[in-house]
This record gives sequence, structure tokens and C-alpha cells, in this order.
Amino acid sequence: MDKNGTAGVNPEVKPHVLVVDDDARIRQLVSRYLTQNGFVSVSASSAGEARELMESLEFDALVVDIMMPDETGLAFTSALRERSDIPVLLLTALGDAQDRIAGFENGADDYLPKPFEPRELVLRLQALLRRRPKPVSEASRFRVGRWSYDGDADELIDEEGGDIVRLTAVEANLLRGLASRAGEAVSREELARICNMESGERTIDVQVTRLRRKLEEDSRTPRLLQTVRGKGYMLRTTHR
Repeated sequence: MDKNGTAGVNPEVKPHVLVVDDDARIRQLVSRYLTQNGFVSVSASSAGEARELMESLEFDALVVDIMMPDETGLAFTSALRERSDIPVLLLTALGDAQDRIAGFENGADDYLPKPFEPRELVLRLQALLRRRPKPVSEASRFRVGRWSYDGDADELIDEEGGDIVRLTAVEANLLRGLASRAGEAVSREELARICNMESGERTIDVQVTRLRRKLEEDSRTPRLLQTVRGKGYMLRTTHR
């Protein structure tokens, strides 16, 4: 496993998942079901305990409850995104569209409202673990403005200033998907298919906004990741 990254789904290596939930019953049920279905599961009762575990253990994905005391799952995920691109699946009793959007805006990769079918949780985790290593574009390295994209590490490297920006698994898949059709307008539906994402227009728009904040000098007037009215989004790149 890569530290704070994903190892993908390997039949010979069980993915390690950290379950973060203040409800002991939910923690035990989720952990037991994951263990029975090919995962190594470790649990934490709070965001603080999760951080302590992540200092000494490596995980391939996190399952995080939103409604936790002291520090919510949203706050925990947002802070985590400053240093890691590990896939995060949020669990919550809140299920309307605005709650899902808030989850994605804070860096979540997927979202599952309670109550849920345990089998669906397993399938969603497996999908998350497949996303990172999945080659969307044939080019593993290309230029986007002043940035050089490193497909092996899913990082943007500023070739002018040397800064490095890490991408989440969803952001990297989105960037590679757009790069595979560089110079073309790609519809939201096609992006969802290429990147194995939820096809809702708002979901795609939220992910594009997040990626723009990392790519553009001014995300309000994008030059690299442009909106093509009535058609979708277009990326301007130079492949190497």
C-alpha cells in the first residue's frame, strides 16, 4: 500500500479501511461486515482517534460518519485533504442534495446515506479503490498551463515555482478524463462515464470547481479548464 494513498483492489492484498463513527454499534457492524468481505477493518470513535491511528497505520480508504461530536466528518475530511488524497466515503443520516454537495465540497469521494445496505457500502468502497490506478489517459505526464501532471503520484508540479499540489482520486480521474479528450468539449454525462462518477450534473460541477481551484490562477475566470456553454467542459493541455 502507498502511504495515505490507495493500493487498488488486489486479490492477494486485503485493502485496509478505517471506520470513523461515534456510534459503537455502527462501528462494530460496519467493521464486521467489511472484514467478512475481504477488507482489513480498523475503527475509531472520533476524528482525533482516527488521526492517531493514521500516524502509525496505513489505510487504503476511510469510511467517516458526518454527525460526530467535537469535530464533524466534514471538518475532518476537509482538514485531511490538505495533506492526503486517501479516498473518503461519508456516512450520514442527512440525505438531501445540499448535504451531499457539502460532502463533495469538503473533499469526500463518495457519500452513502443511512440506513444503507452493507453490500452497497462494500461495492462503493471497491469502486473507490479501483479509481486511483485506473488509467484514463494514455499519457501519464502532461502540461496544463504552468503545471506538469505526474500520473504516477497524482500531483501537479509548478514548473515555474516548484510548488506541488496533490490531487484527490476523484480530481485525478477527472483531470485524466479531460486530458484524454484535450481540446474537445466533454459533456457531464461522458465525464461521469469516463471517470466512473455519479452522473448528476451538480456532482460533476462541484468536482470541476474543486479542480479549477488547484489549476487556475483565478478560478472565476478559468483559462485551462473552460466551460463550453451547452456542451460541457474542455481542458487545454500539452502531452509529452
